[in-house]
Amino acid sequence: MATEYGQGYGLDGGPGFDGSTERRRHRLPVALRAPVEGRTWREFGHVLLSLPISILLFVYAVTMVSLGAGLLVTFLGVPVLAAALAGCRGFGAVERFRARALLDLEVAEPEPLRMRKPGAMAWMGAVLKSGASWRALLYALLQLPWAVFSFAVAVNVWVLGWGLLTYPLWFWVFPMSAGQDGIQLYGDETHQIYLDNPFEITMTALVGLLFTIAMPWILRALTMVDRLLVHGLLGPSRLASRVVELESDRGVVVDTAAADLRRIERDLHDGAQARLVALAMDLGLAKEKLQEDPEAAARMVDEAHGEVKTALQELRDLARGIHPAVLTDRGLDAALSAVASRCTVPVRVEVDLRERPAPAIEGIAYFTVSELLQNVSKHARATWAGVEVWRTENRLMLQVVDNGAGGADVSQGSGLAGLAERLDAVDGILVVDSPAGGPTRVTAELPWRGAYVR
Repeated sequence: MATEYGQGYGLDGGPGFDGSTERRRHRLPVALRAPVEGRTWREFGHVLLSLPISILLFVYAVTMVSLGAGLLVTFLGVPVLAAALAGCRGFGAVERFRARALLDLEVAEPEPLRMRKPGAMAWMGAVLKSGASWRALLYALLQLPWAVFSFAVAVNVWVLGWGLLTYPLWFWVFPMSAGQDGIQLYGDETHQIYLDNPFEITMTALVGLLFTIAMPWILRALTMVDRLLVHGLLGPSRLASRVVELESDRGVVVDTAAADLRRIERDLHDGAQARLVALAMDLGLAKEKLQEDPEAAARMVDEAHGEVKTALQELRDLARGIHPAVLTDRGLDAALSAVASRCTVPVRVEVDLRERPAPAIEGIAYFTVSELLQNVSKHARATWAGVEVWRTENRLMLQVVDNGAGGADVSQGSGLAGLAERLDAVDGILVVDSPAGGPTRVTAELPWRGAYVR
């Protein structure tokens, strides 16, 4: 429903893609590949490093916080406690780097310190008031017990799996163990069981294979907790993320408003204003010829009358593009029906709303459907289209469907991308389902905000 209509998607995987090579690369089952994949080794390295790092971090945090808390009766307690929290933030940066390098986990930096004025006192106050500082301290305290547990589990499973799996090799290299054939599995005063015959050796290797196959999934379960700790305690808080998102959305809204103002100015300058200037000149010439050649003056007045009608139509179209009067007076049903009547293909409009949304949401919904129907007229090569509007709980849902050529893609930087940015600025969502050959279904979600107030 943008310029990409009719552009299909290739099925060969793109230039240089060799399907047979890809199949050969993954011929080995996932369960057998996983123990030797780089991801498994990186996660195992992360678990091994977690124990010494967590011990260092725990000792630092407990020592510094205890010292700072004990010195709070004097002024020295405040800077010591601030230094403890600042050190935990520094350790947090190391942990985010380690998670990025070994766990492929991208975690943004937490919100920076907000100081109203420079100086040591302002810095200490900002550190103590920052939620990110206390979350980093909590991470330092929680990481140690989990690191001990994950280290013990991972090392034992790793050693057990690979040890049993390679036992036939060890038995071949060292056939005698403490003067006995094989490793002793059980022994008391009267019975001893050694793994020394082919069947027992084979069963030992099979058990080791099971542990080795299970090892990557155990590691991923263990490191999933590490991911949650790093993401939840060392990243930005939800409030800070929301502030950043709102600042970005505000920039989009400002840019969109500026672009709309430039478009209105351009349309006025190049359209109605130019026609009105020409109209004034024609009327001036007609006035001069009124005495000399009344018939020519009448023709010029008649042409000027046509220019007036054209200028009025352009002004109506421009006003409709700003905010149509029918939307304000009668709501979405009537306004969308008017838009559908100007589409080049038959459009079925269904609006199921018991009440009207807030004017801002109503206006965005109108312009969204209007833009989508314009794309249907220009690019879709469709023979029919449909528009549905309804409310689901606290969301206003819009859907535009056509039977055109398909191939629309938001990621290609088309008009759909700009429309998606506009919706995102008000916590909306745009979803495009447009396979090559059609049909195309565009669904938009908007927040339901308040009721319409005249």
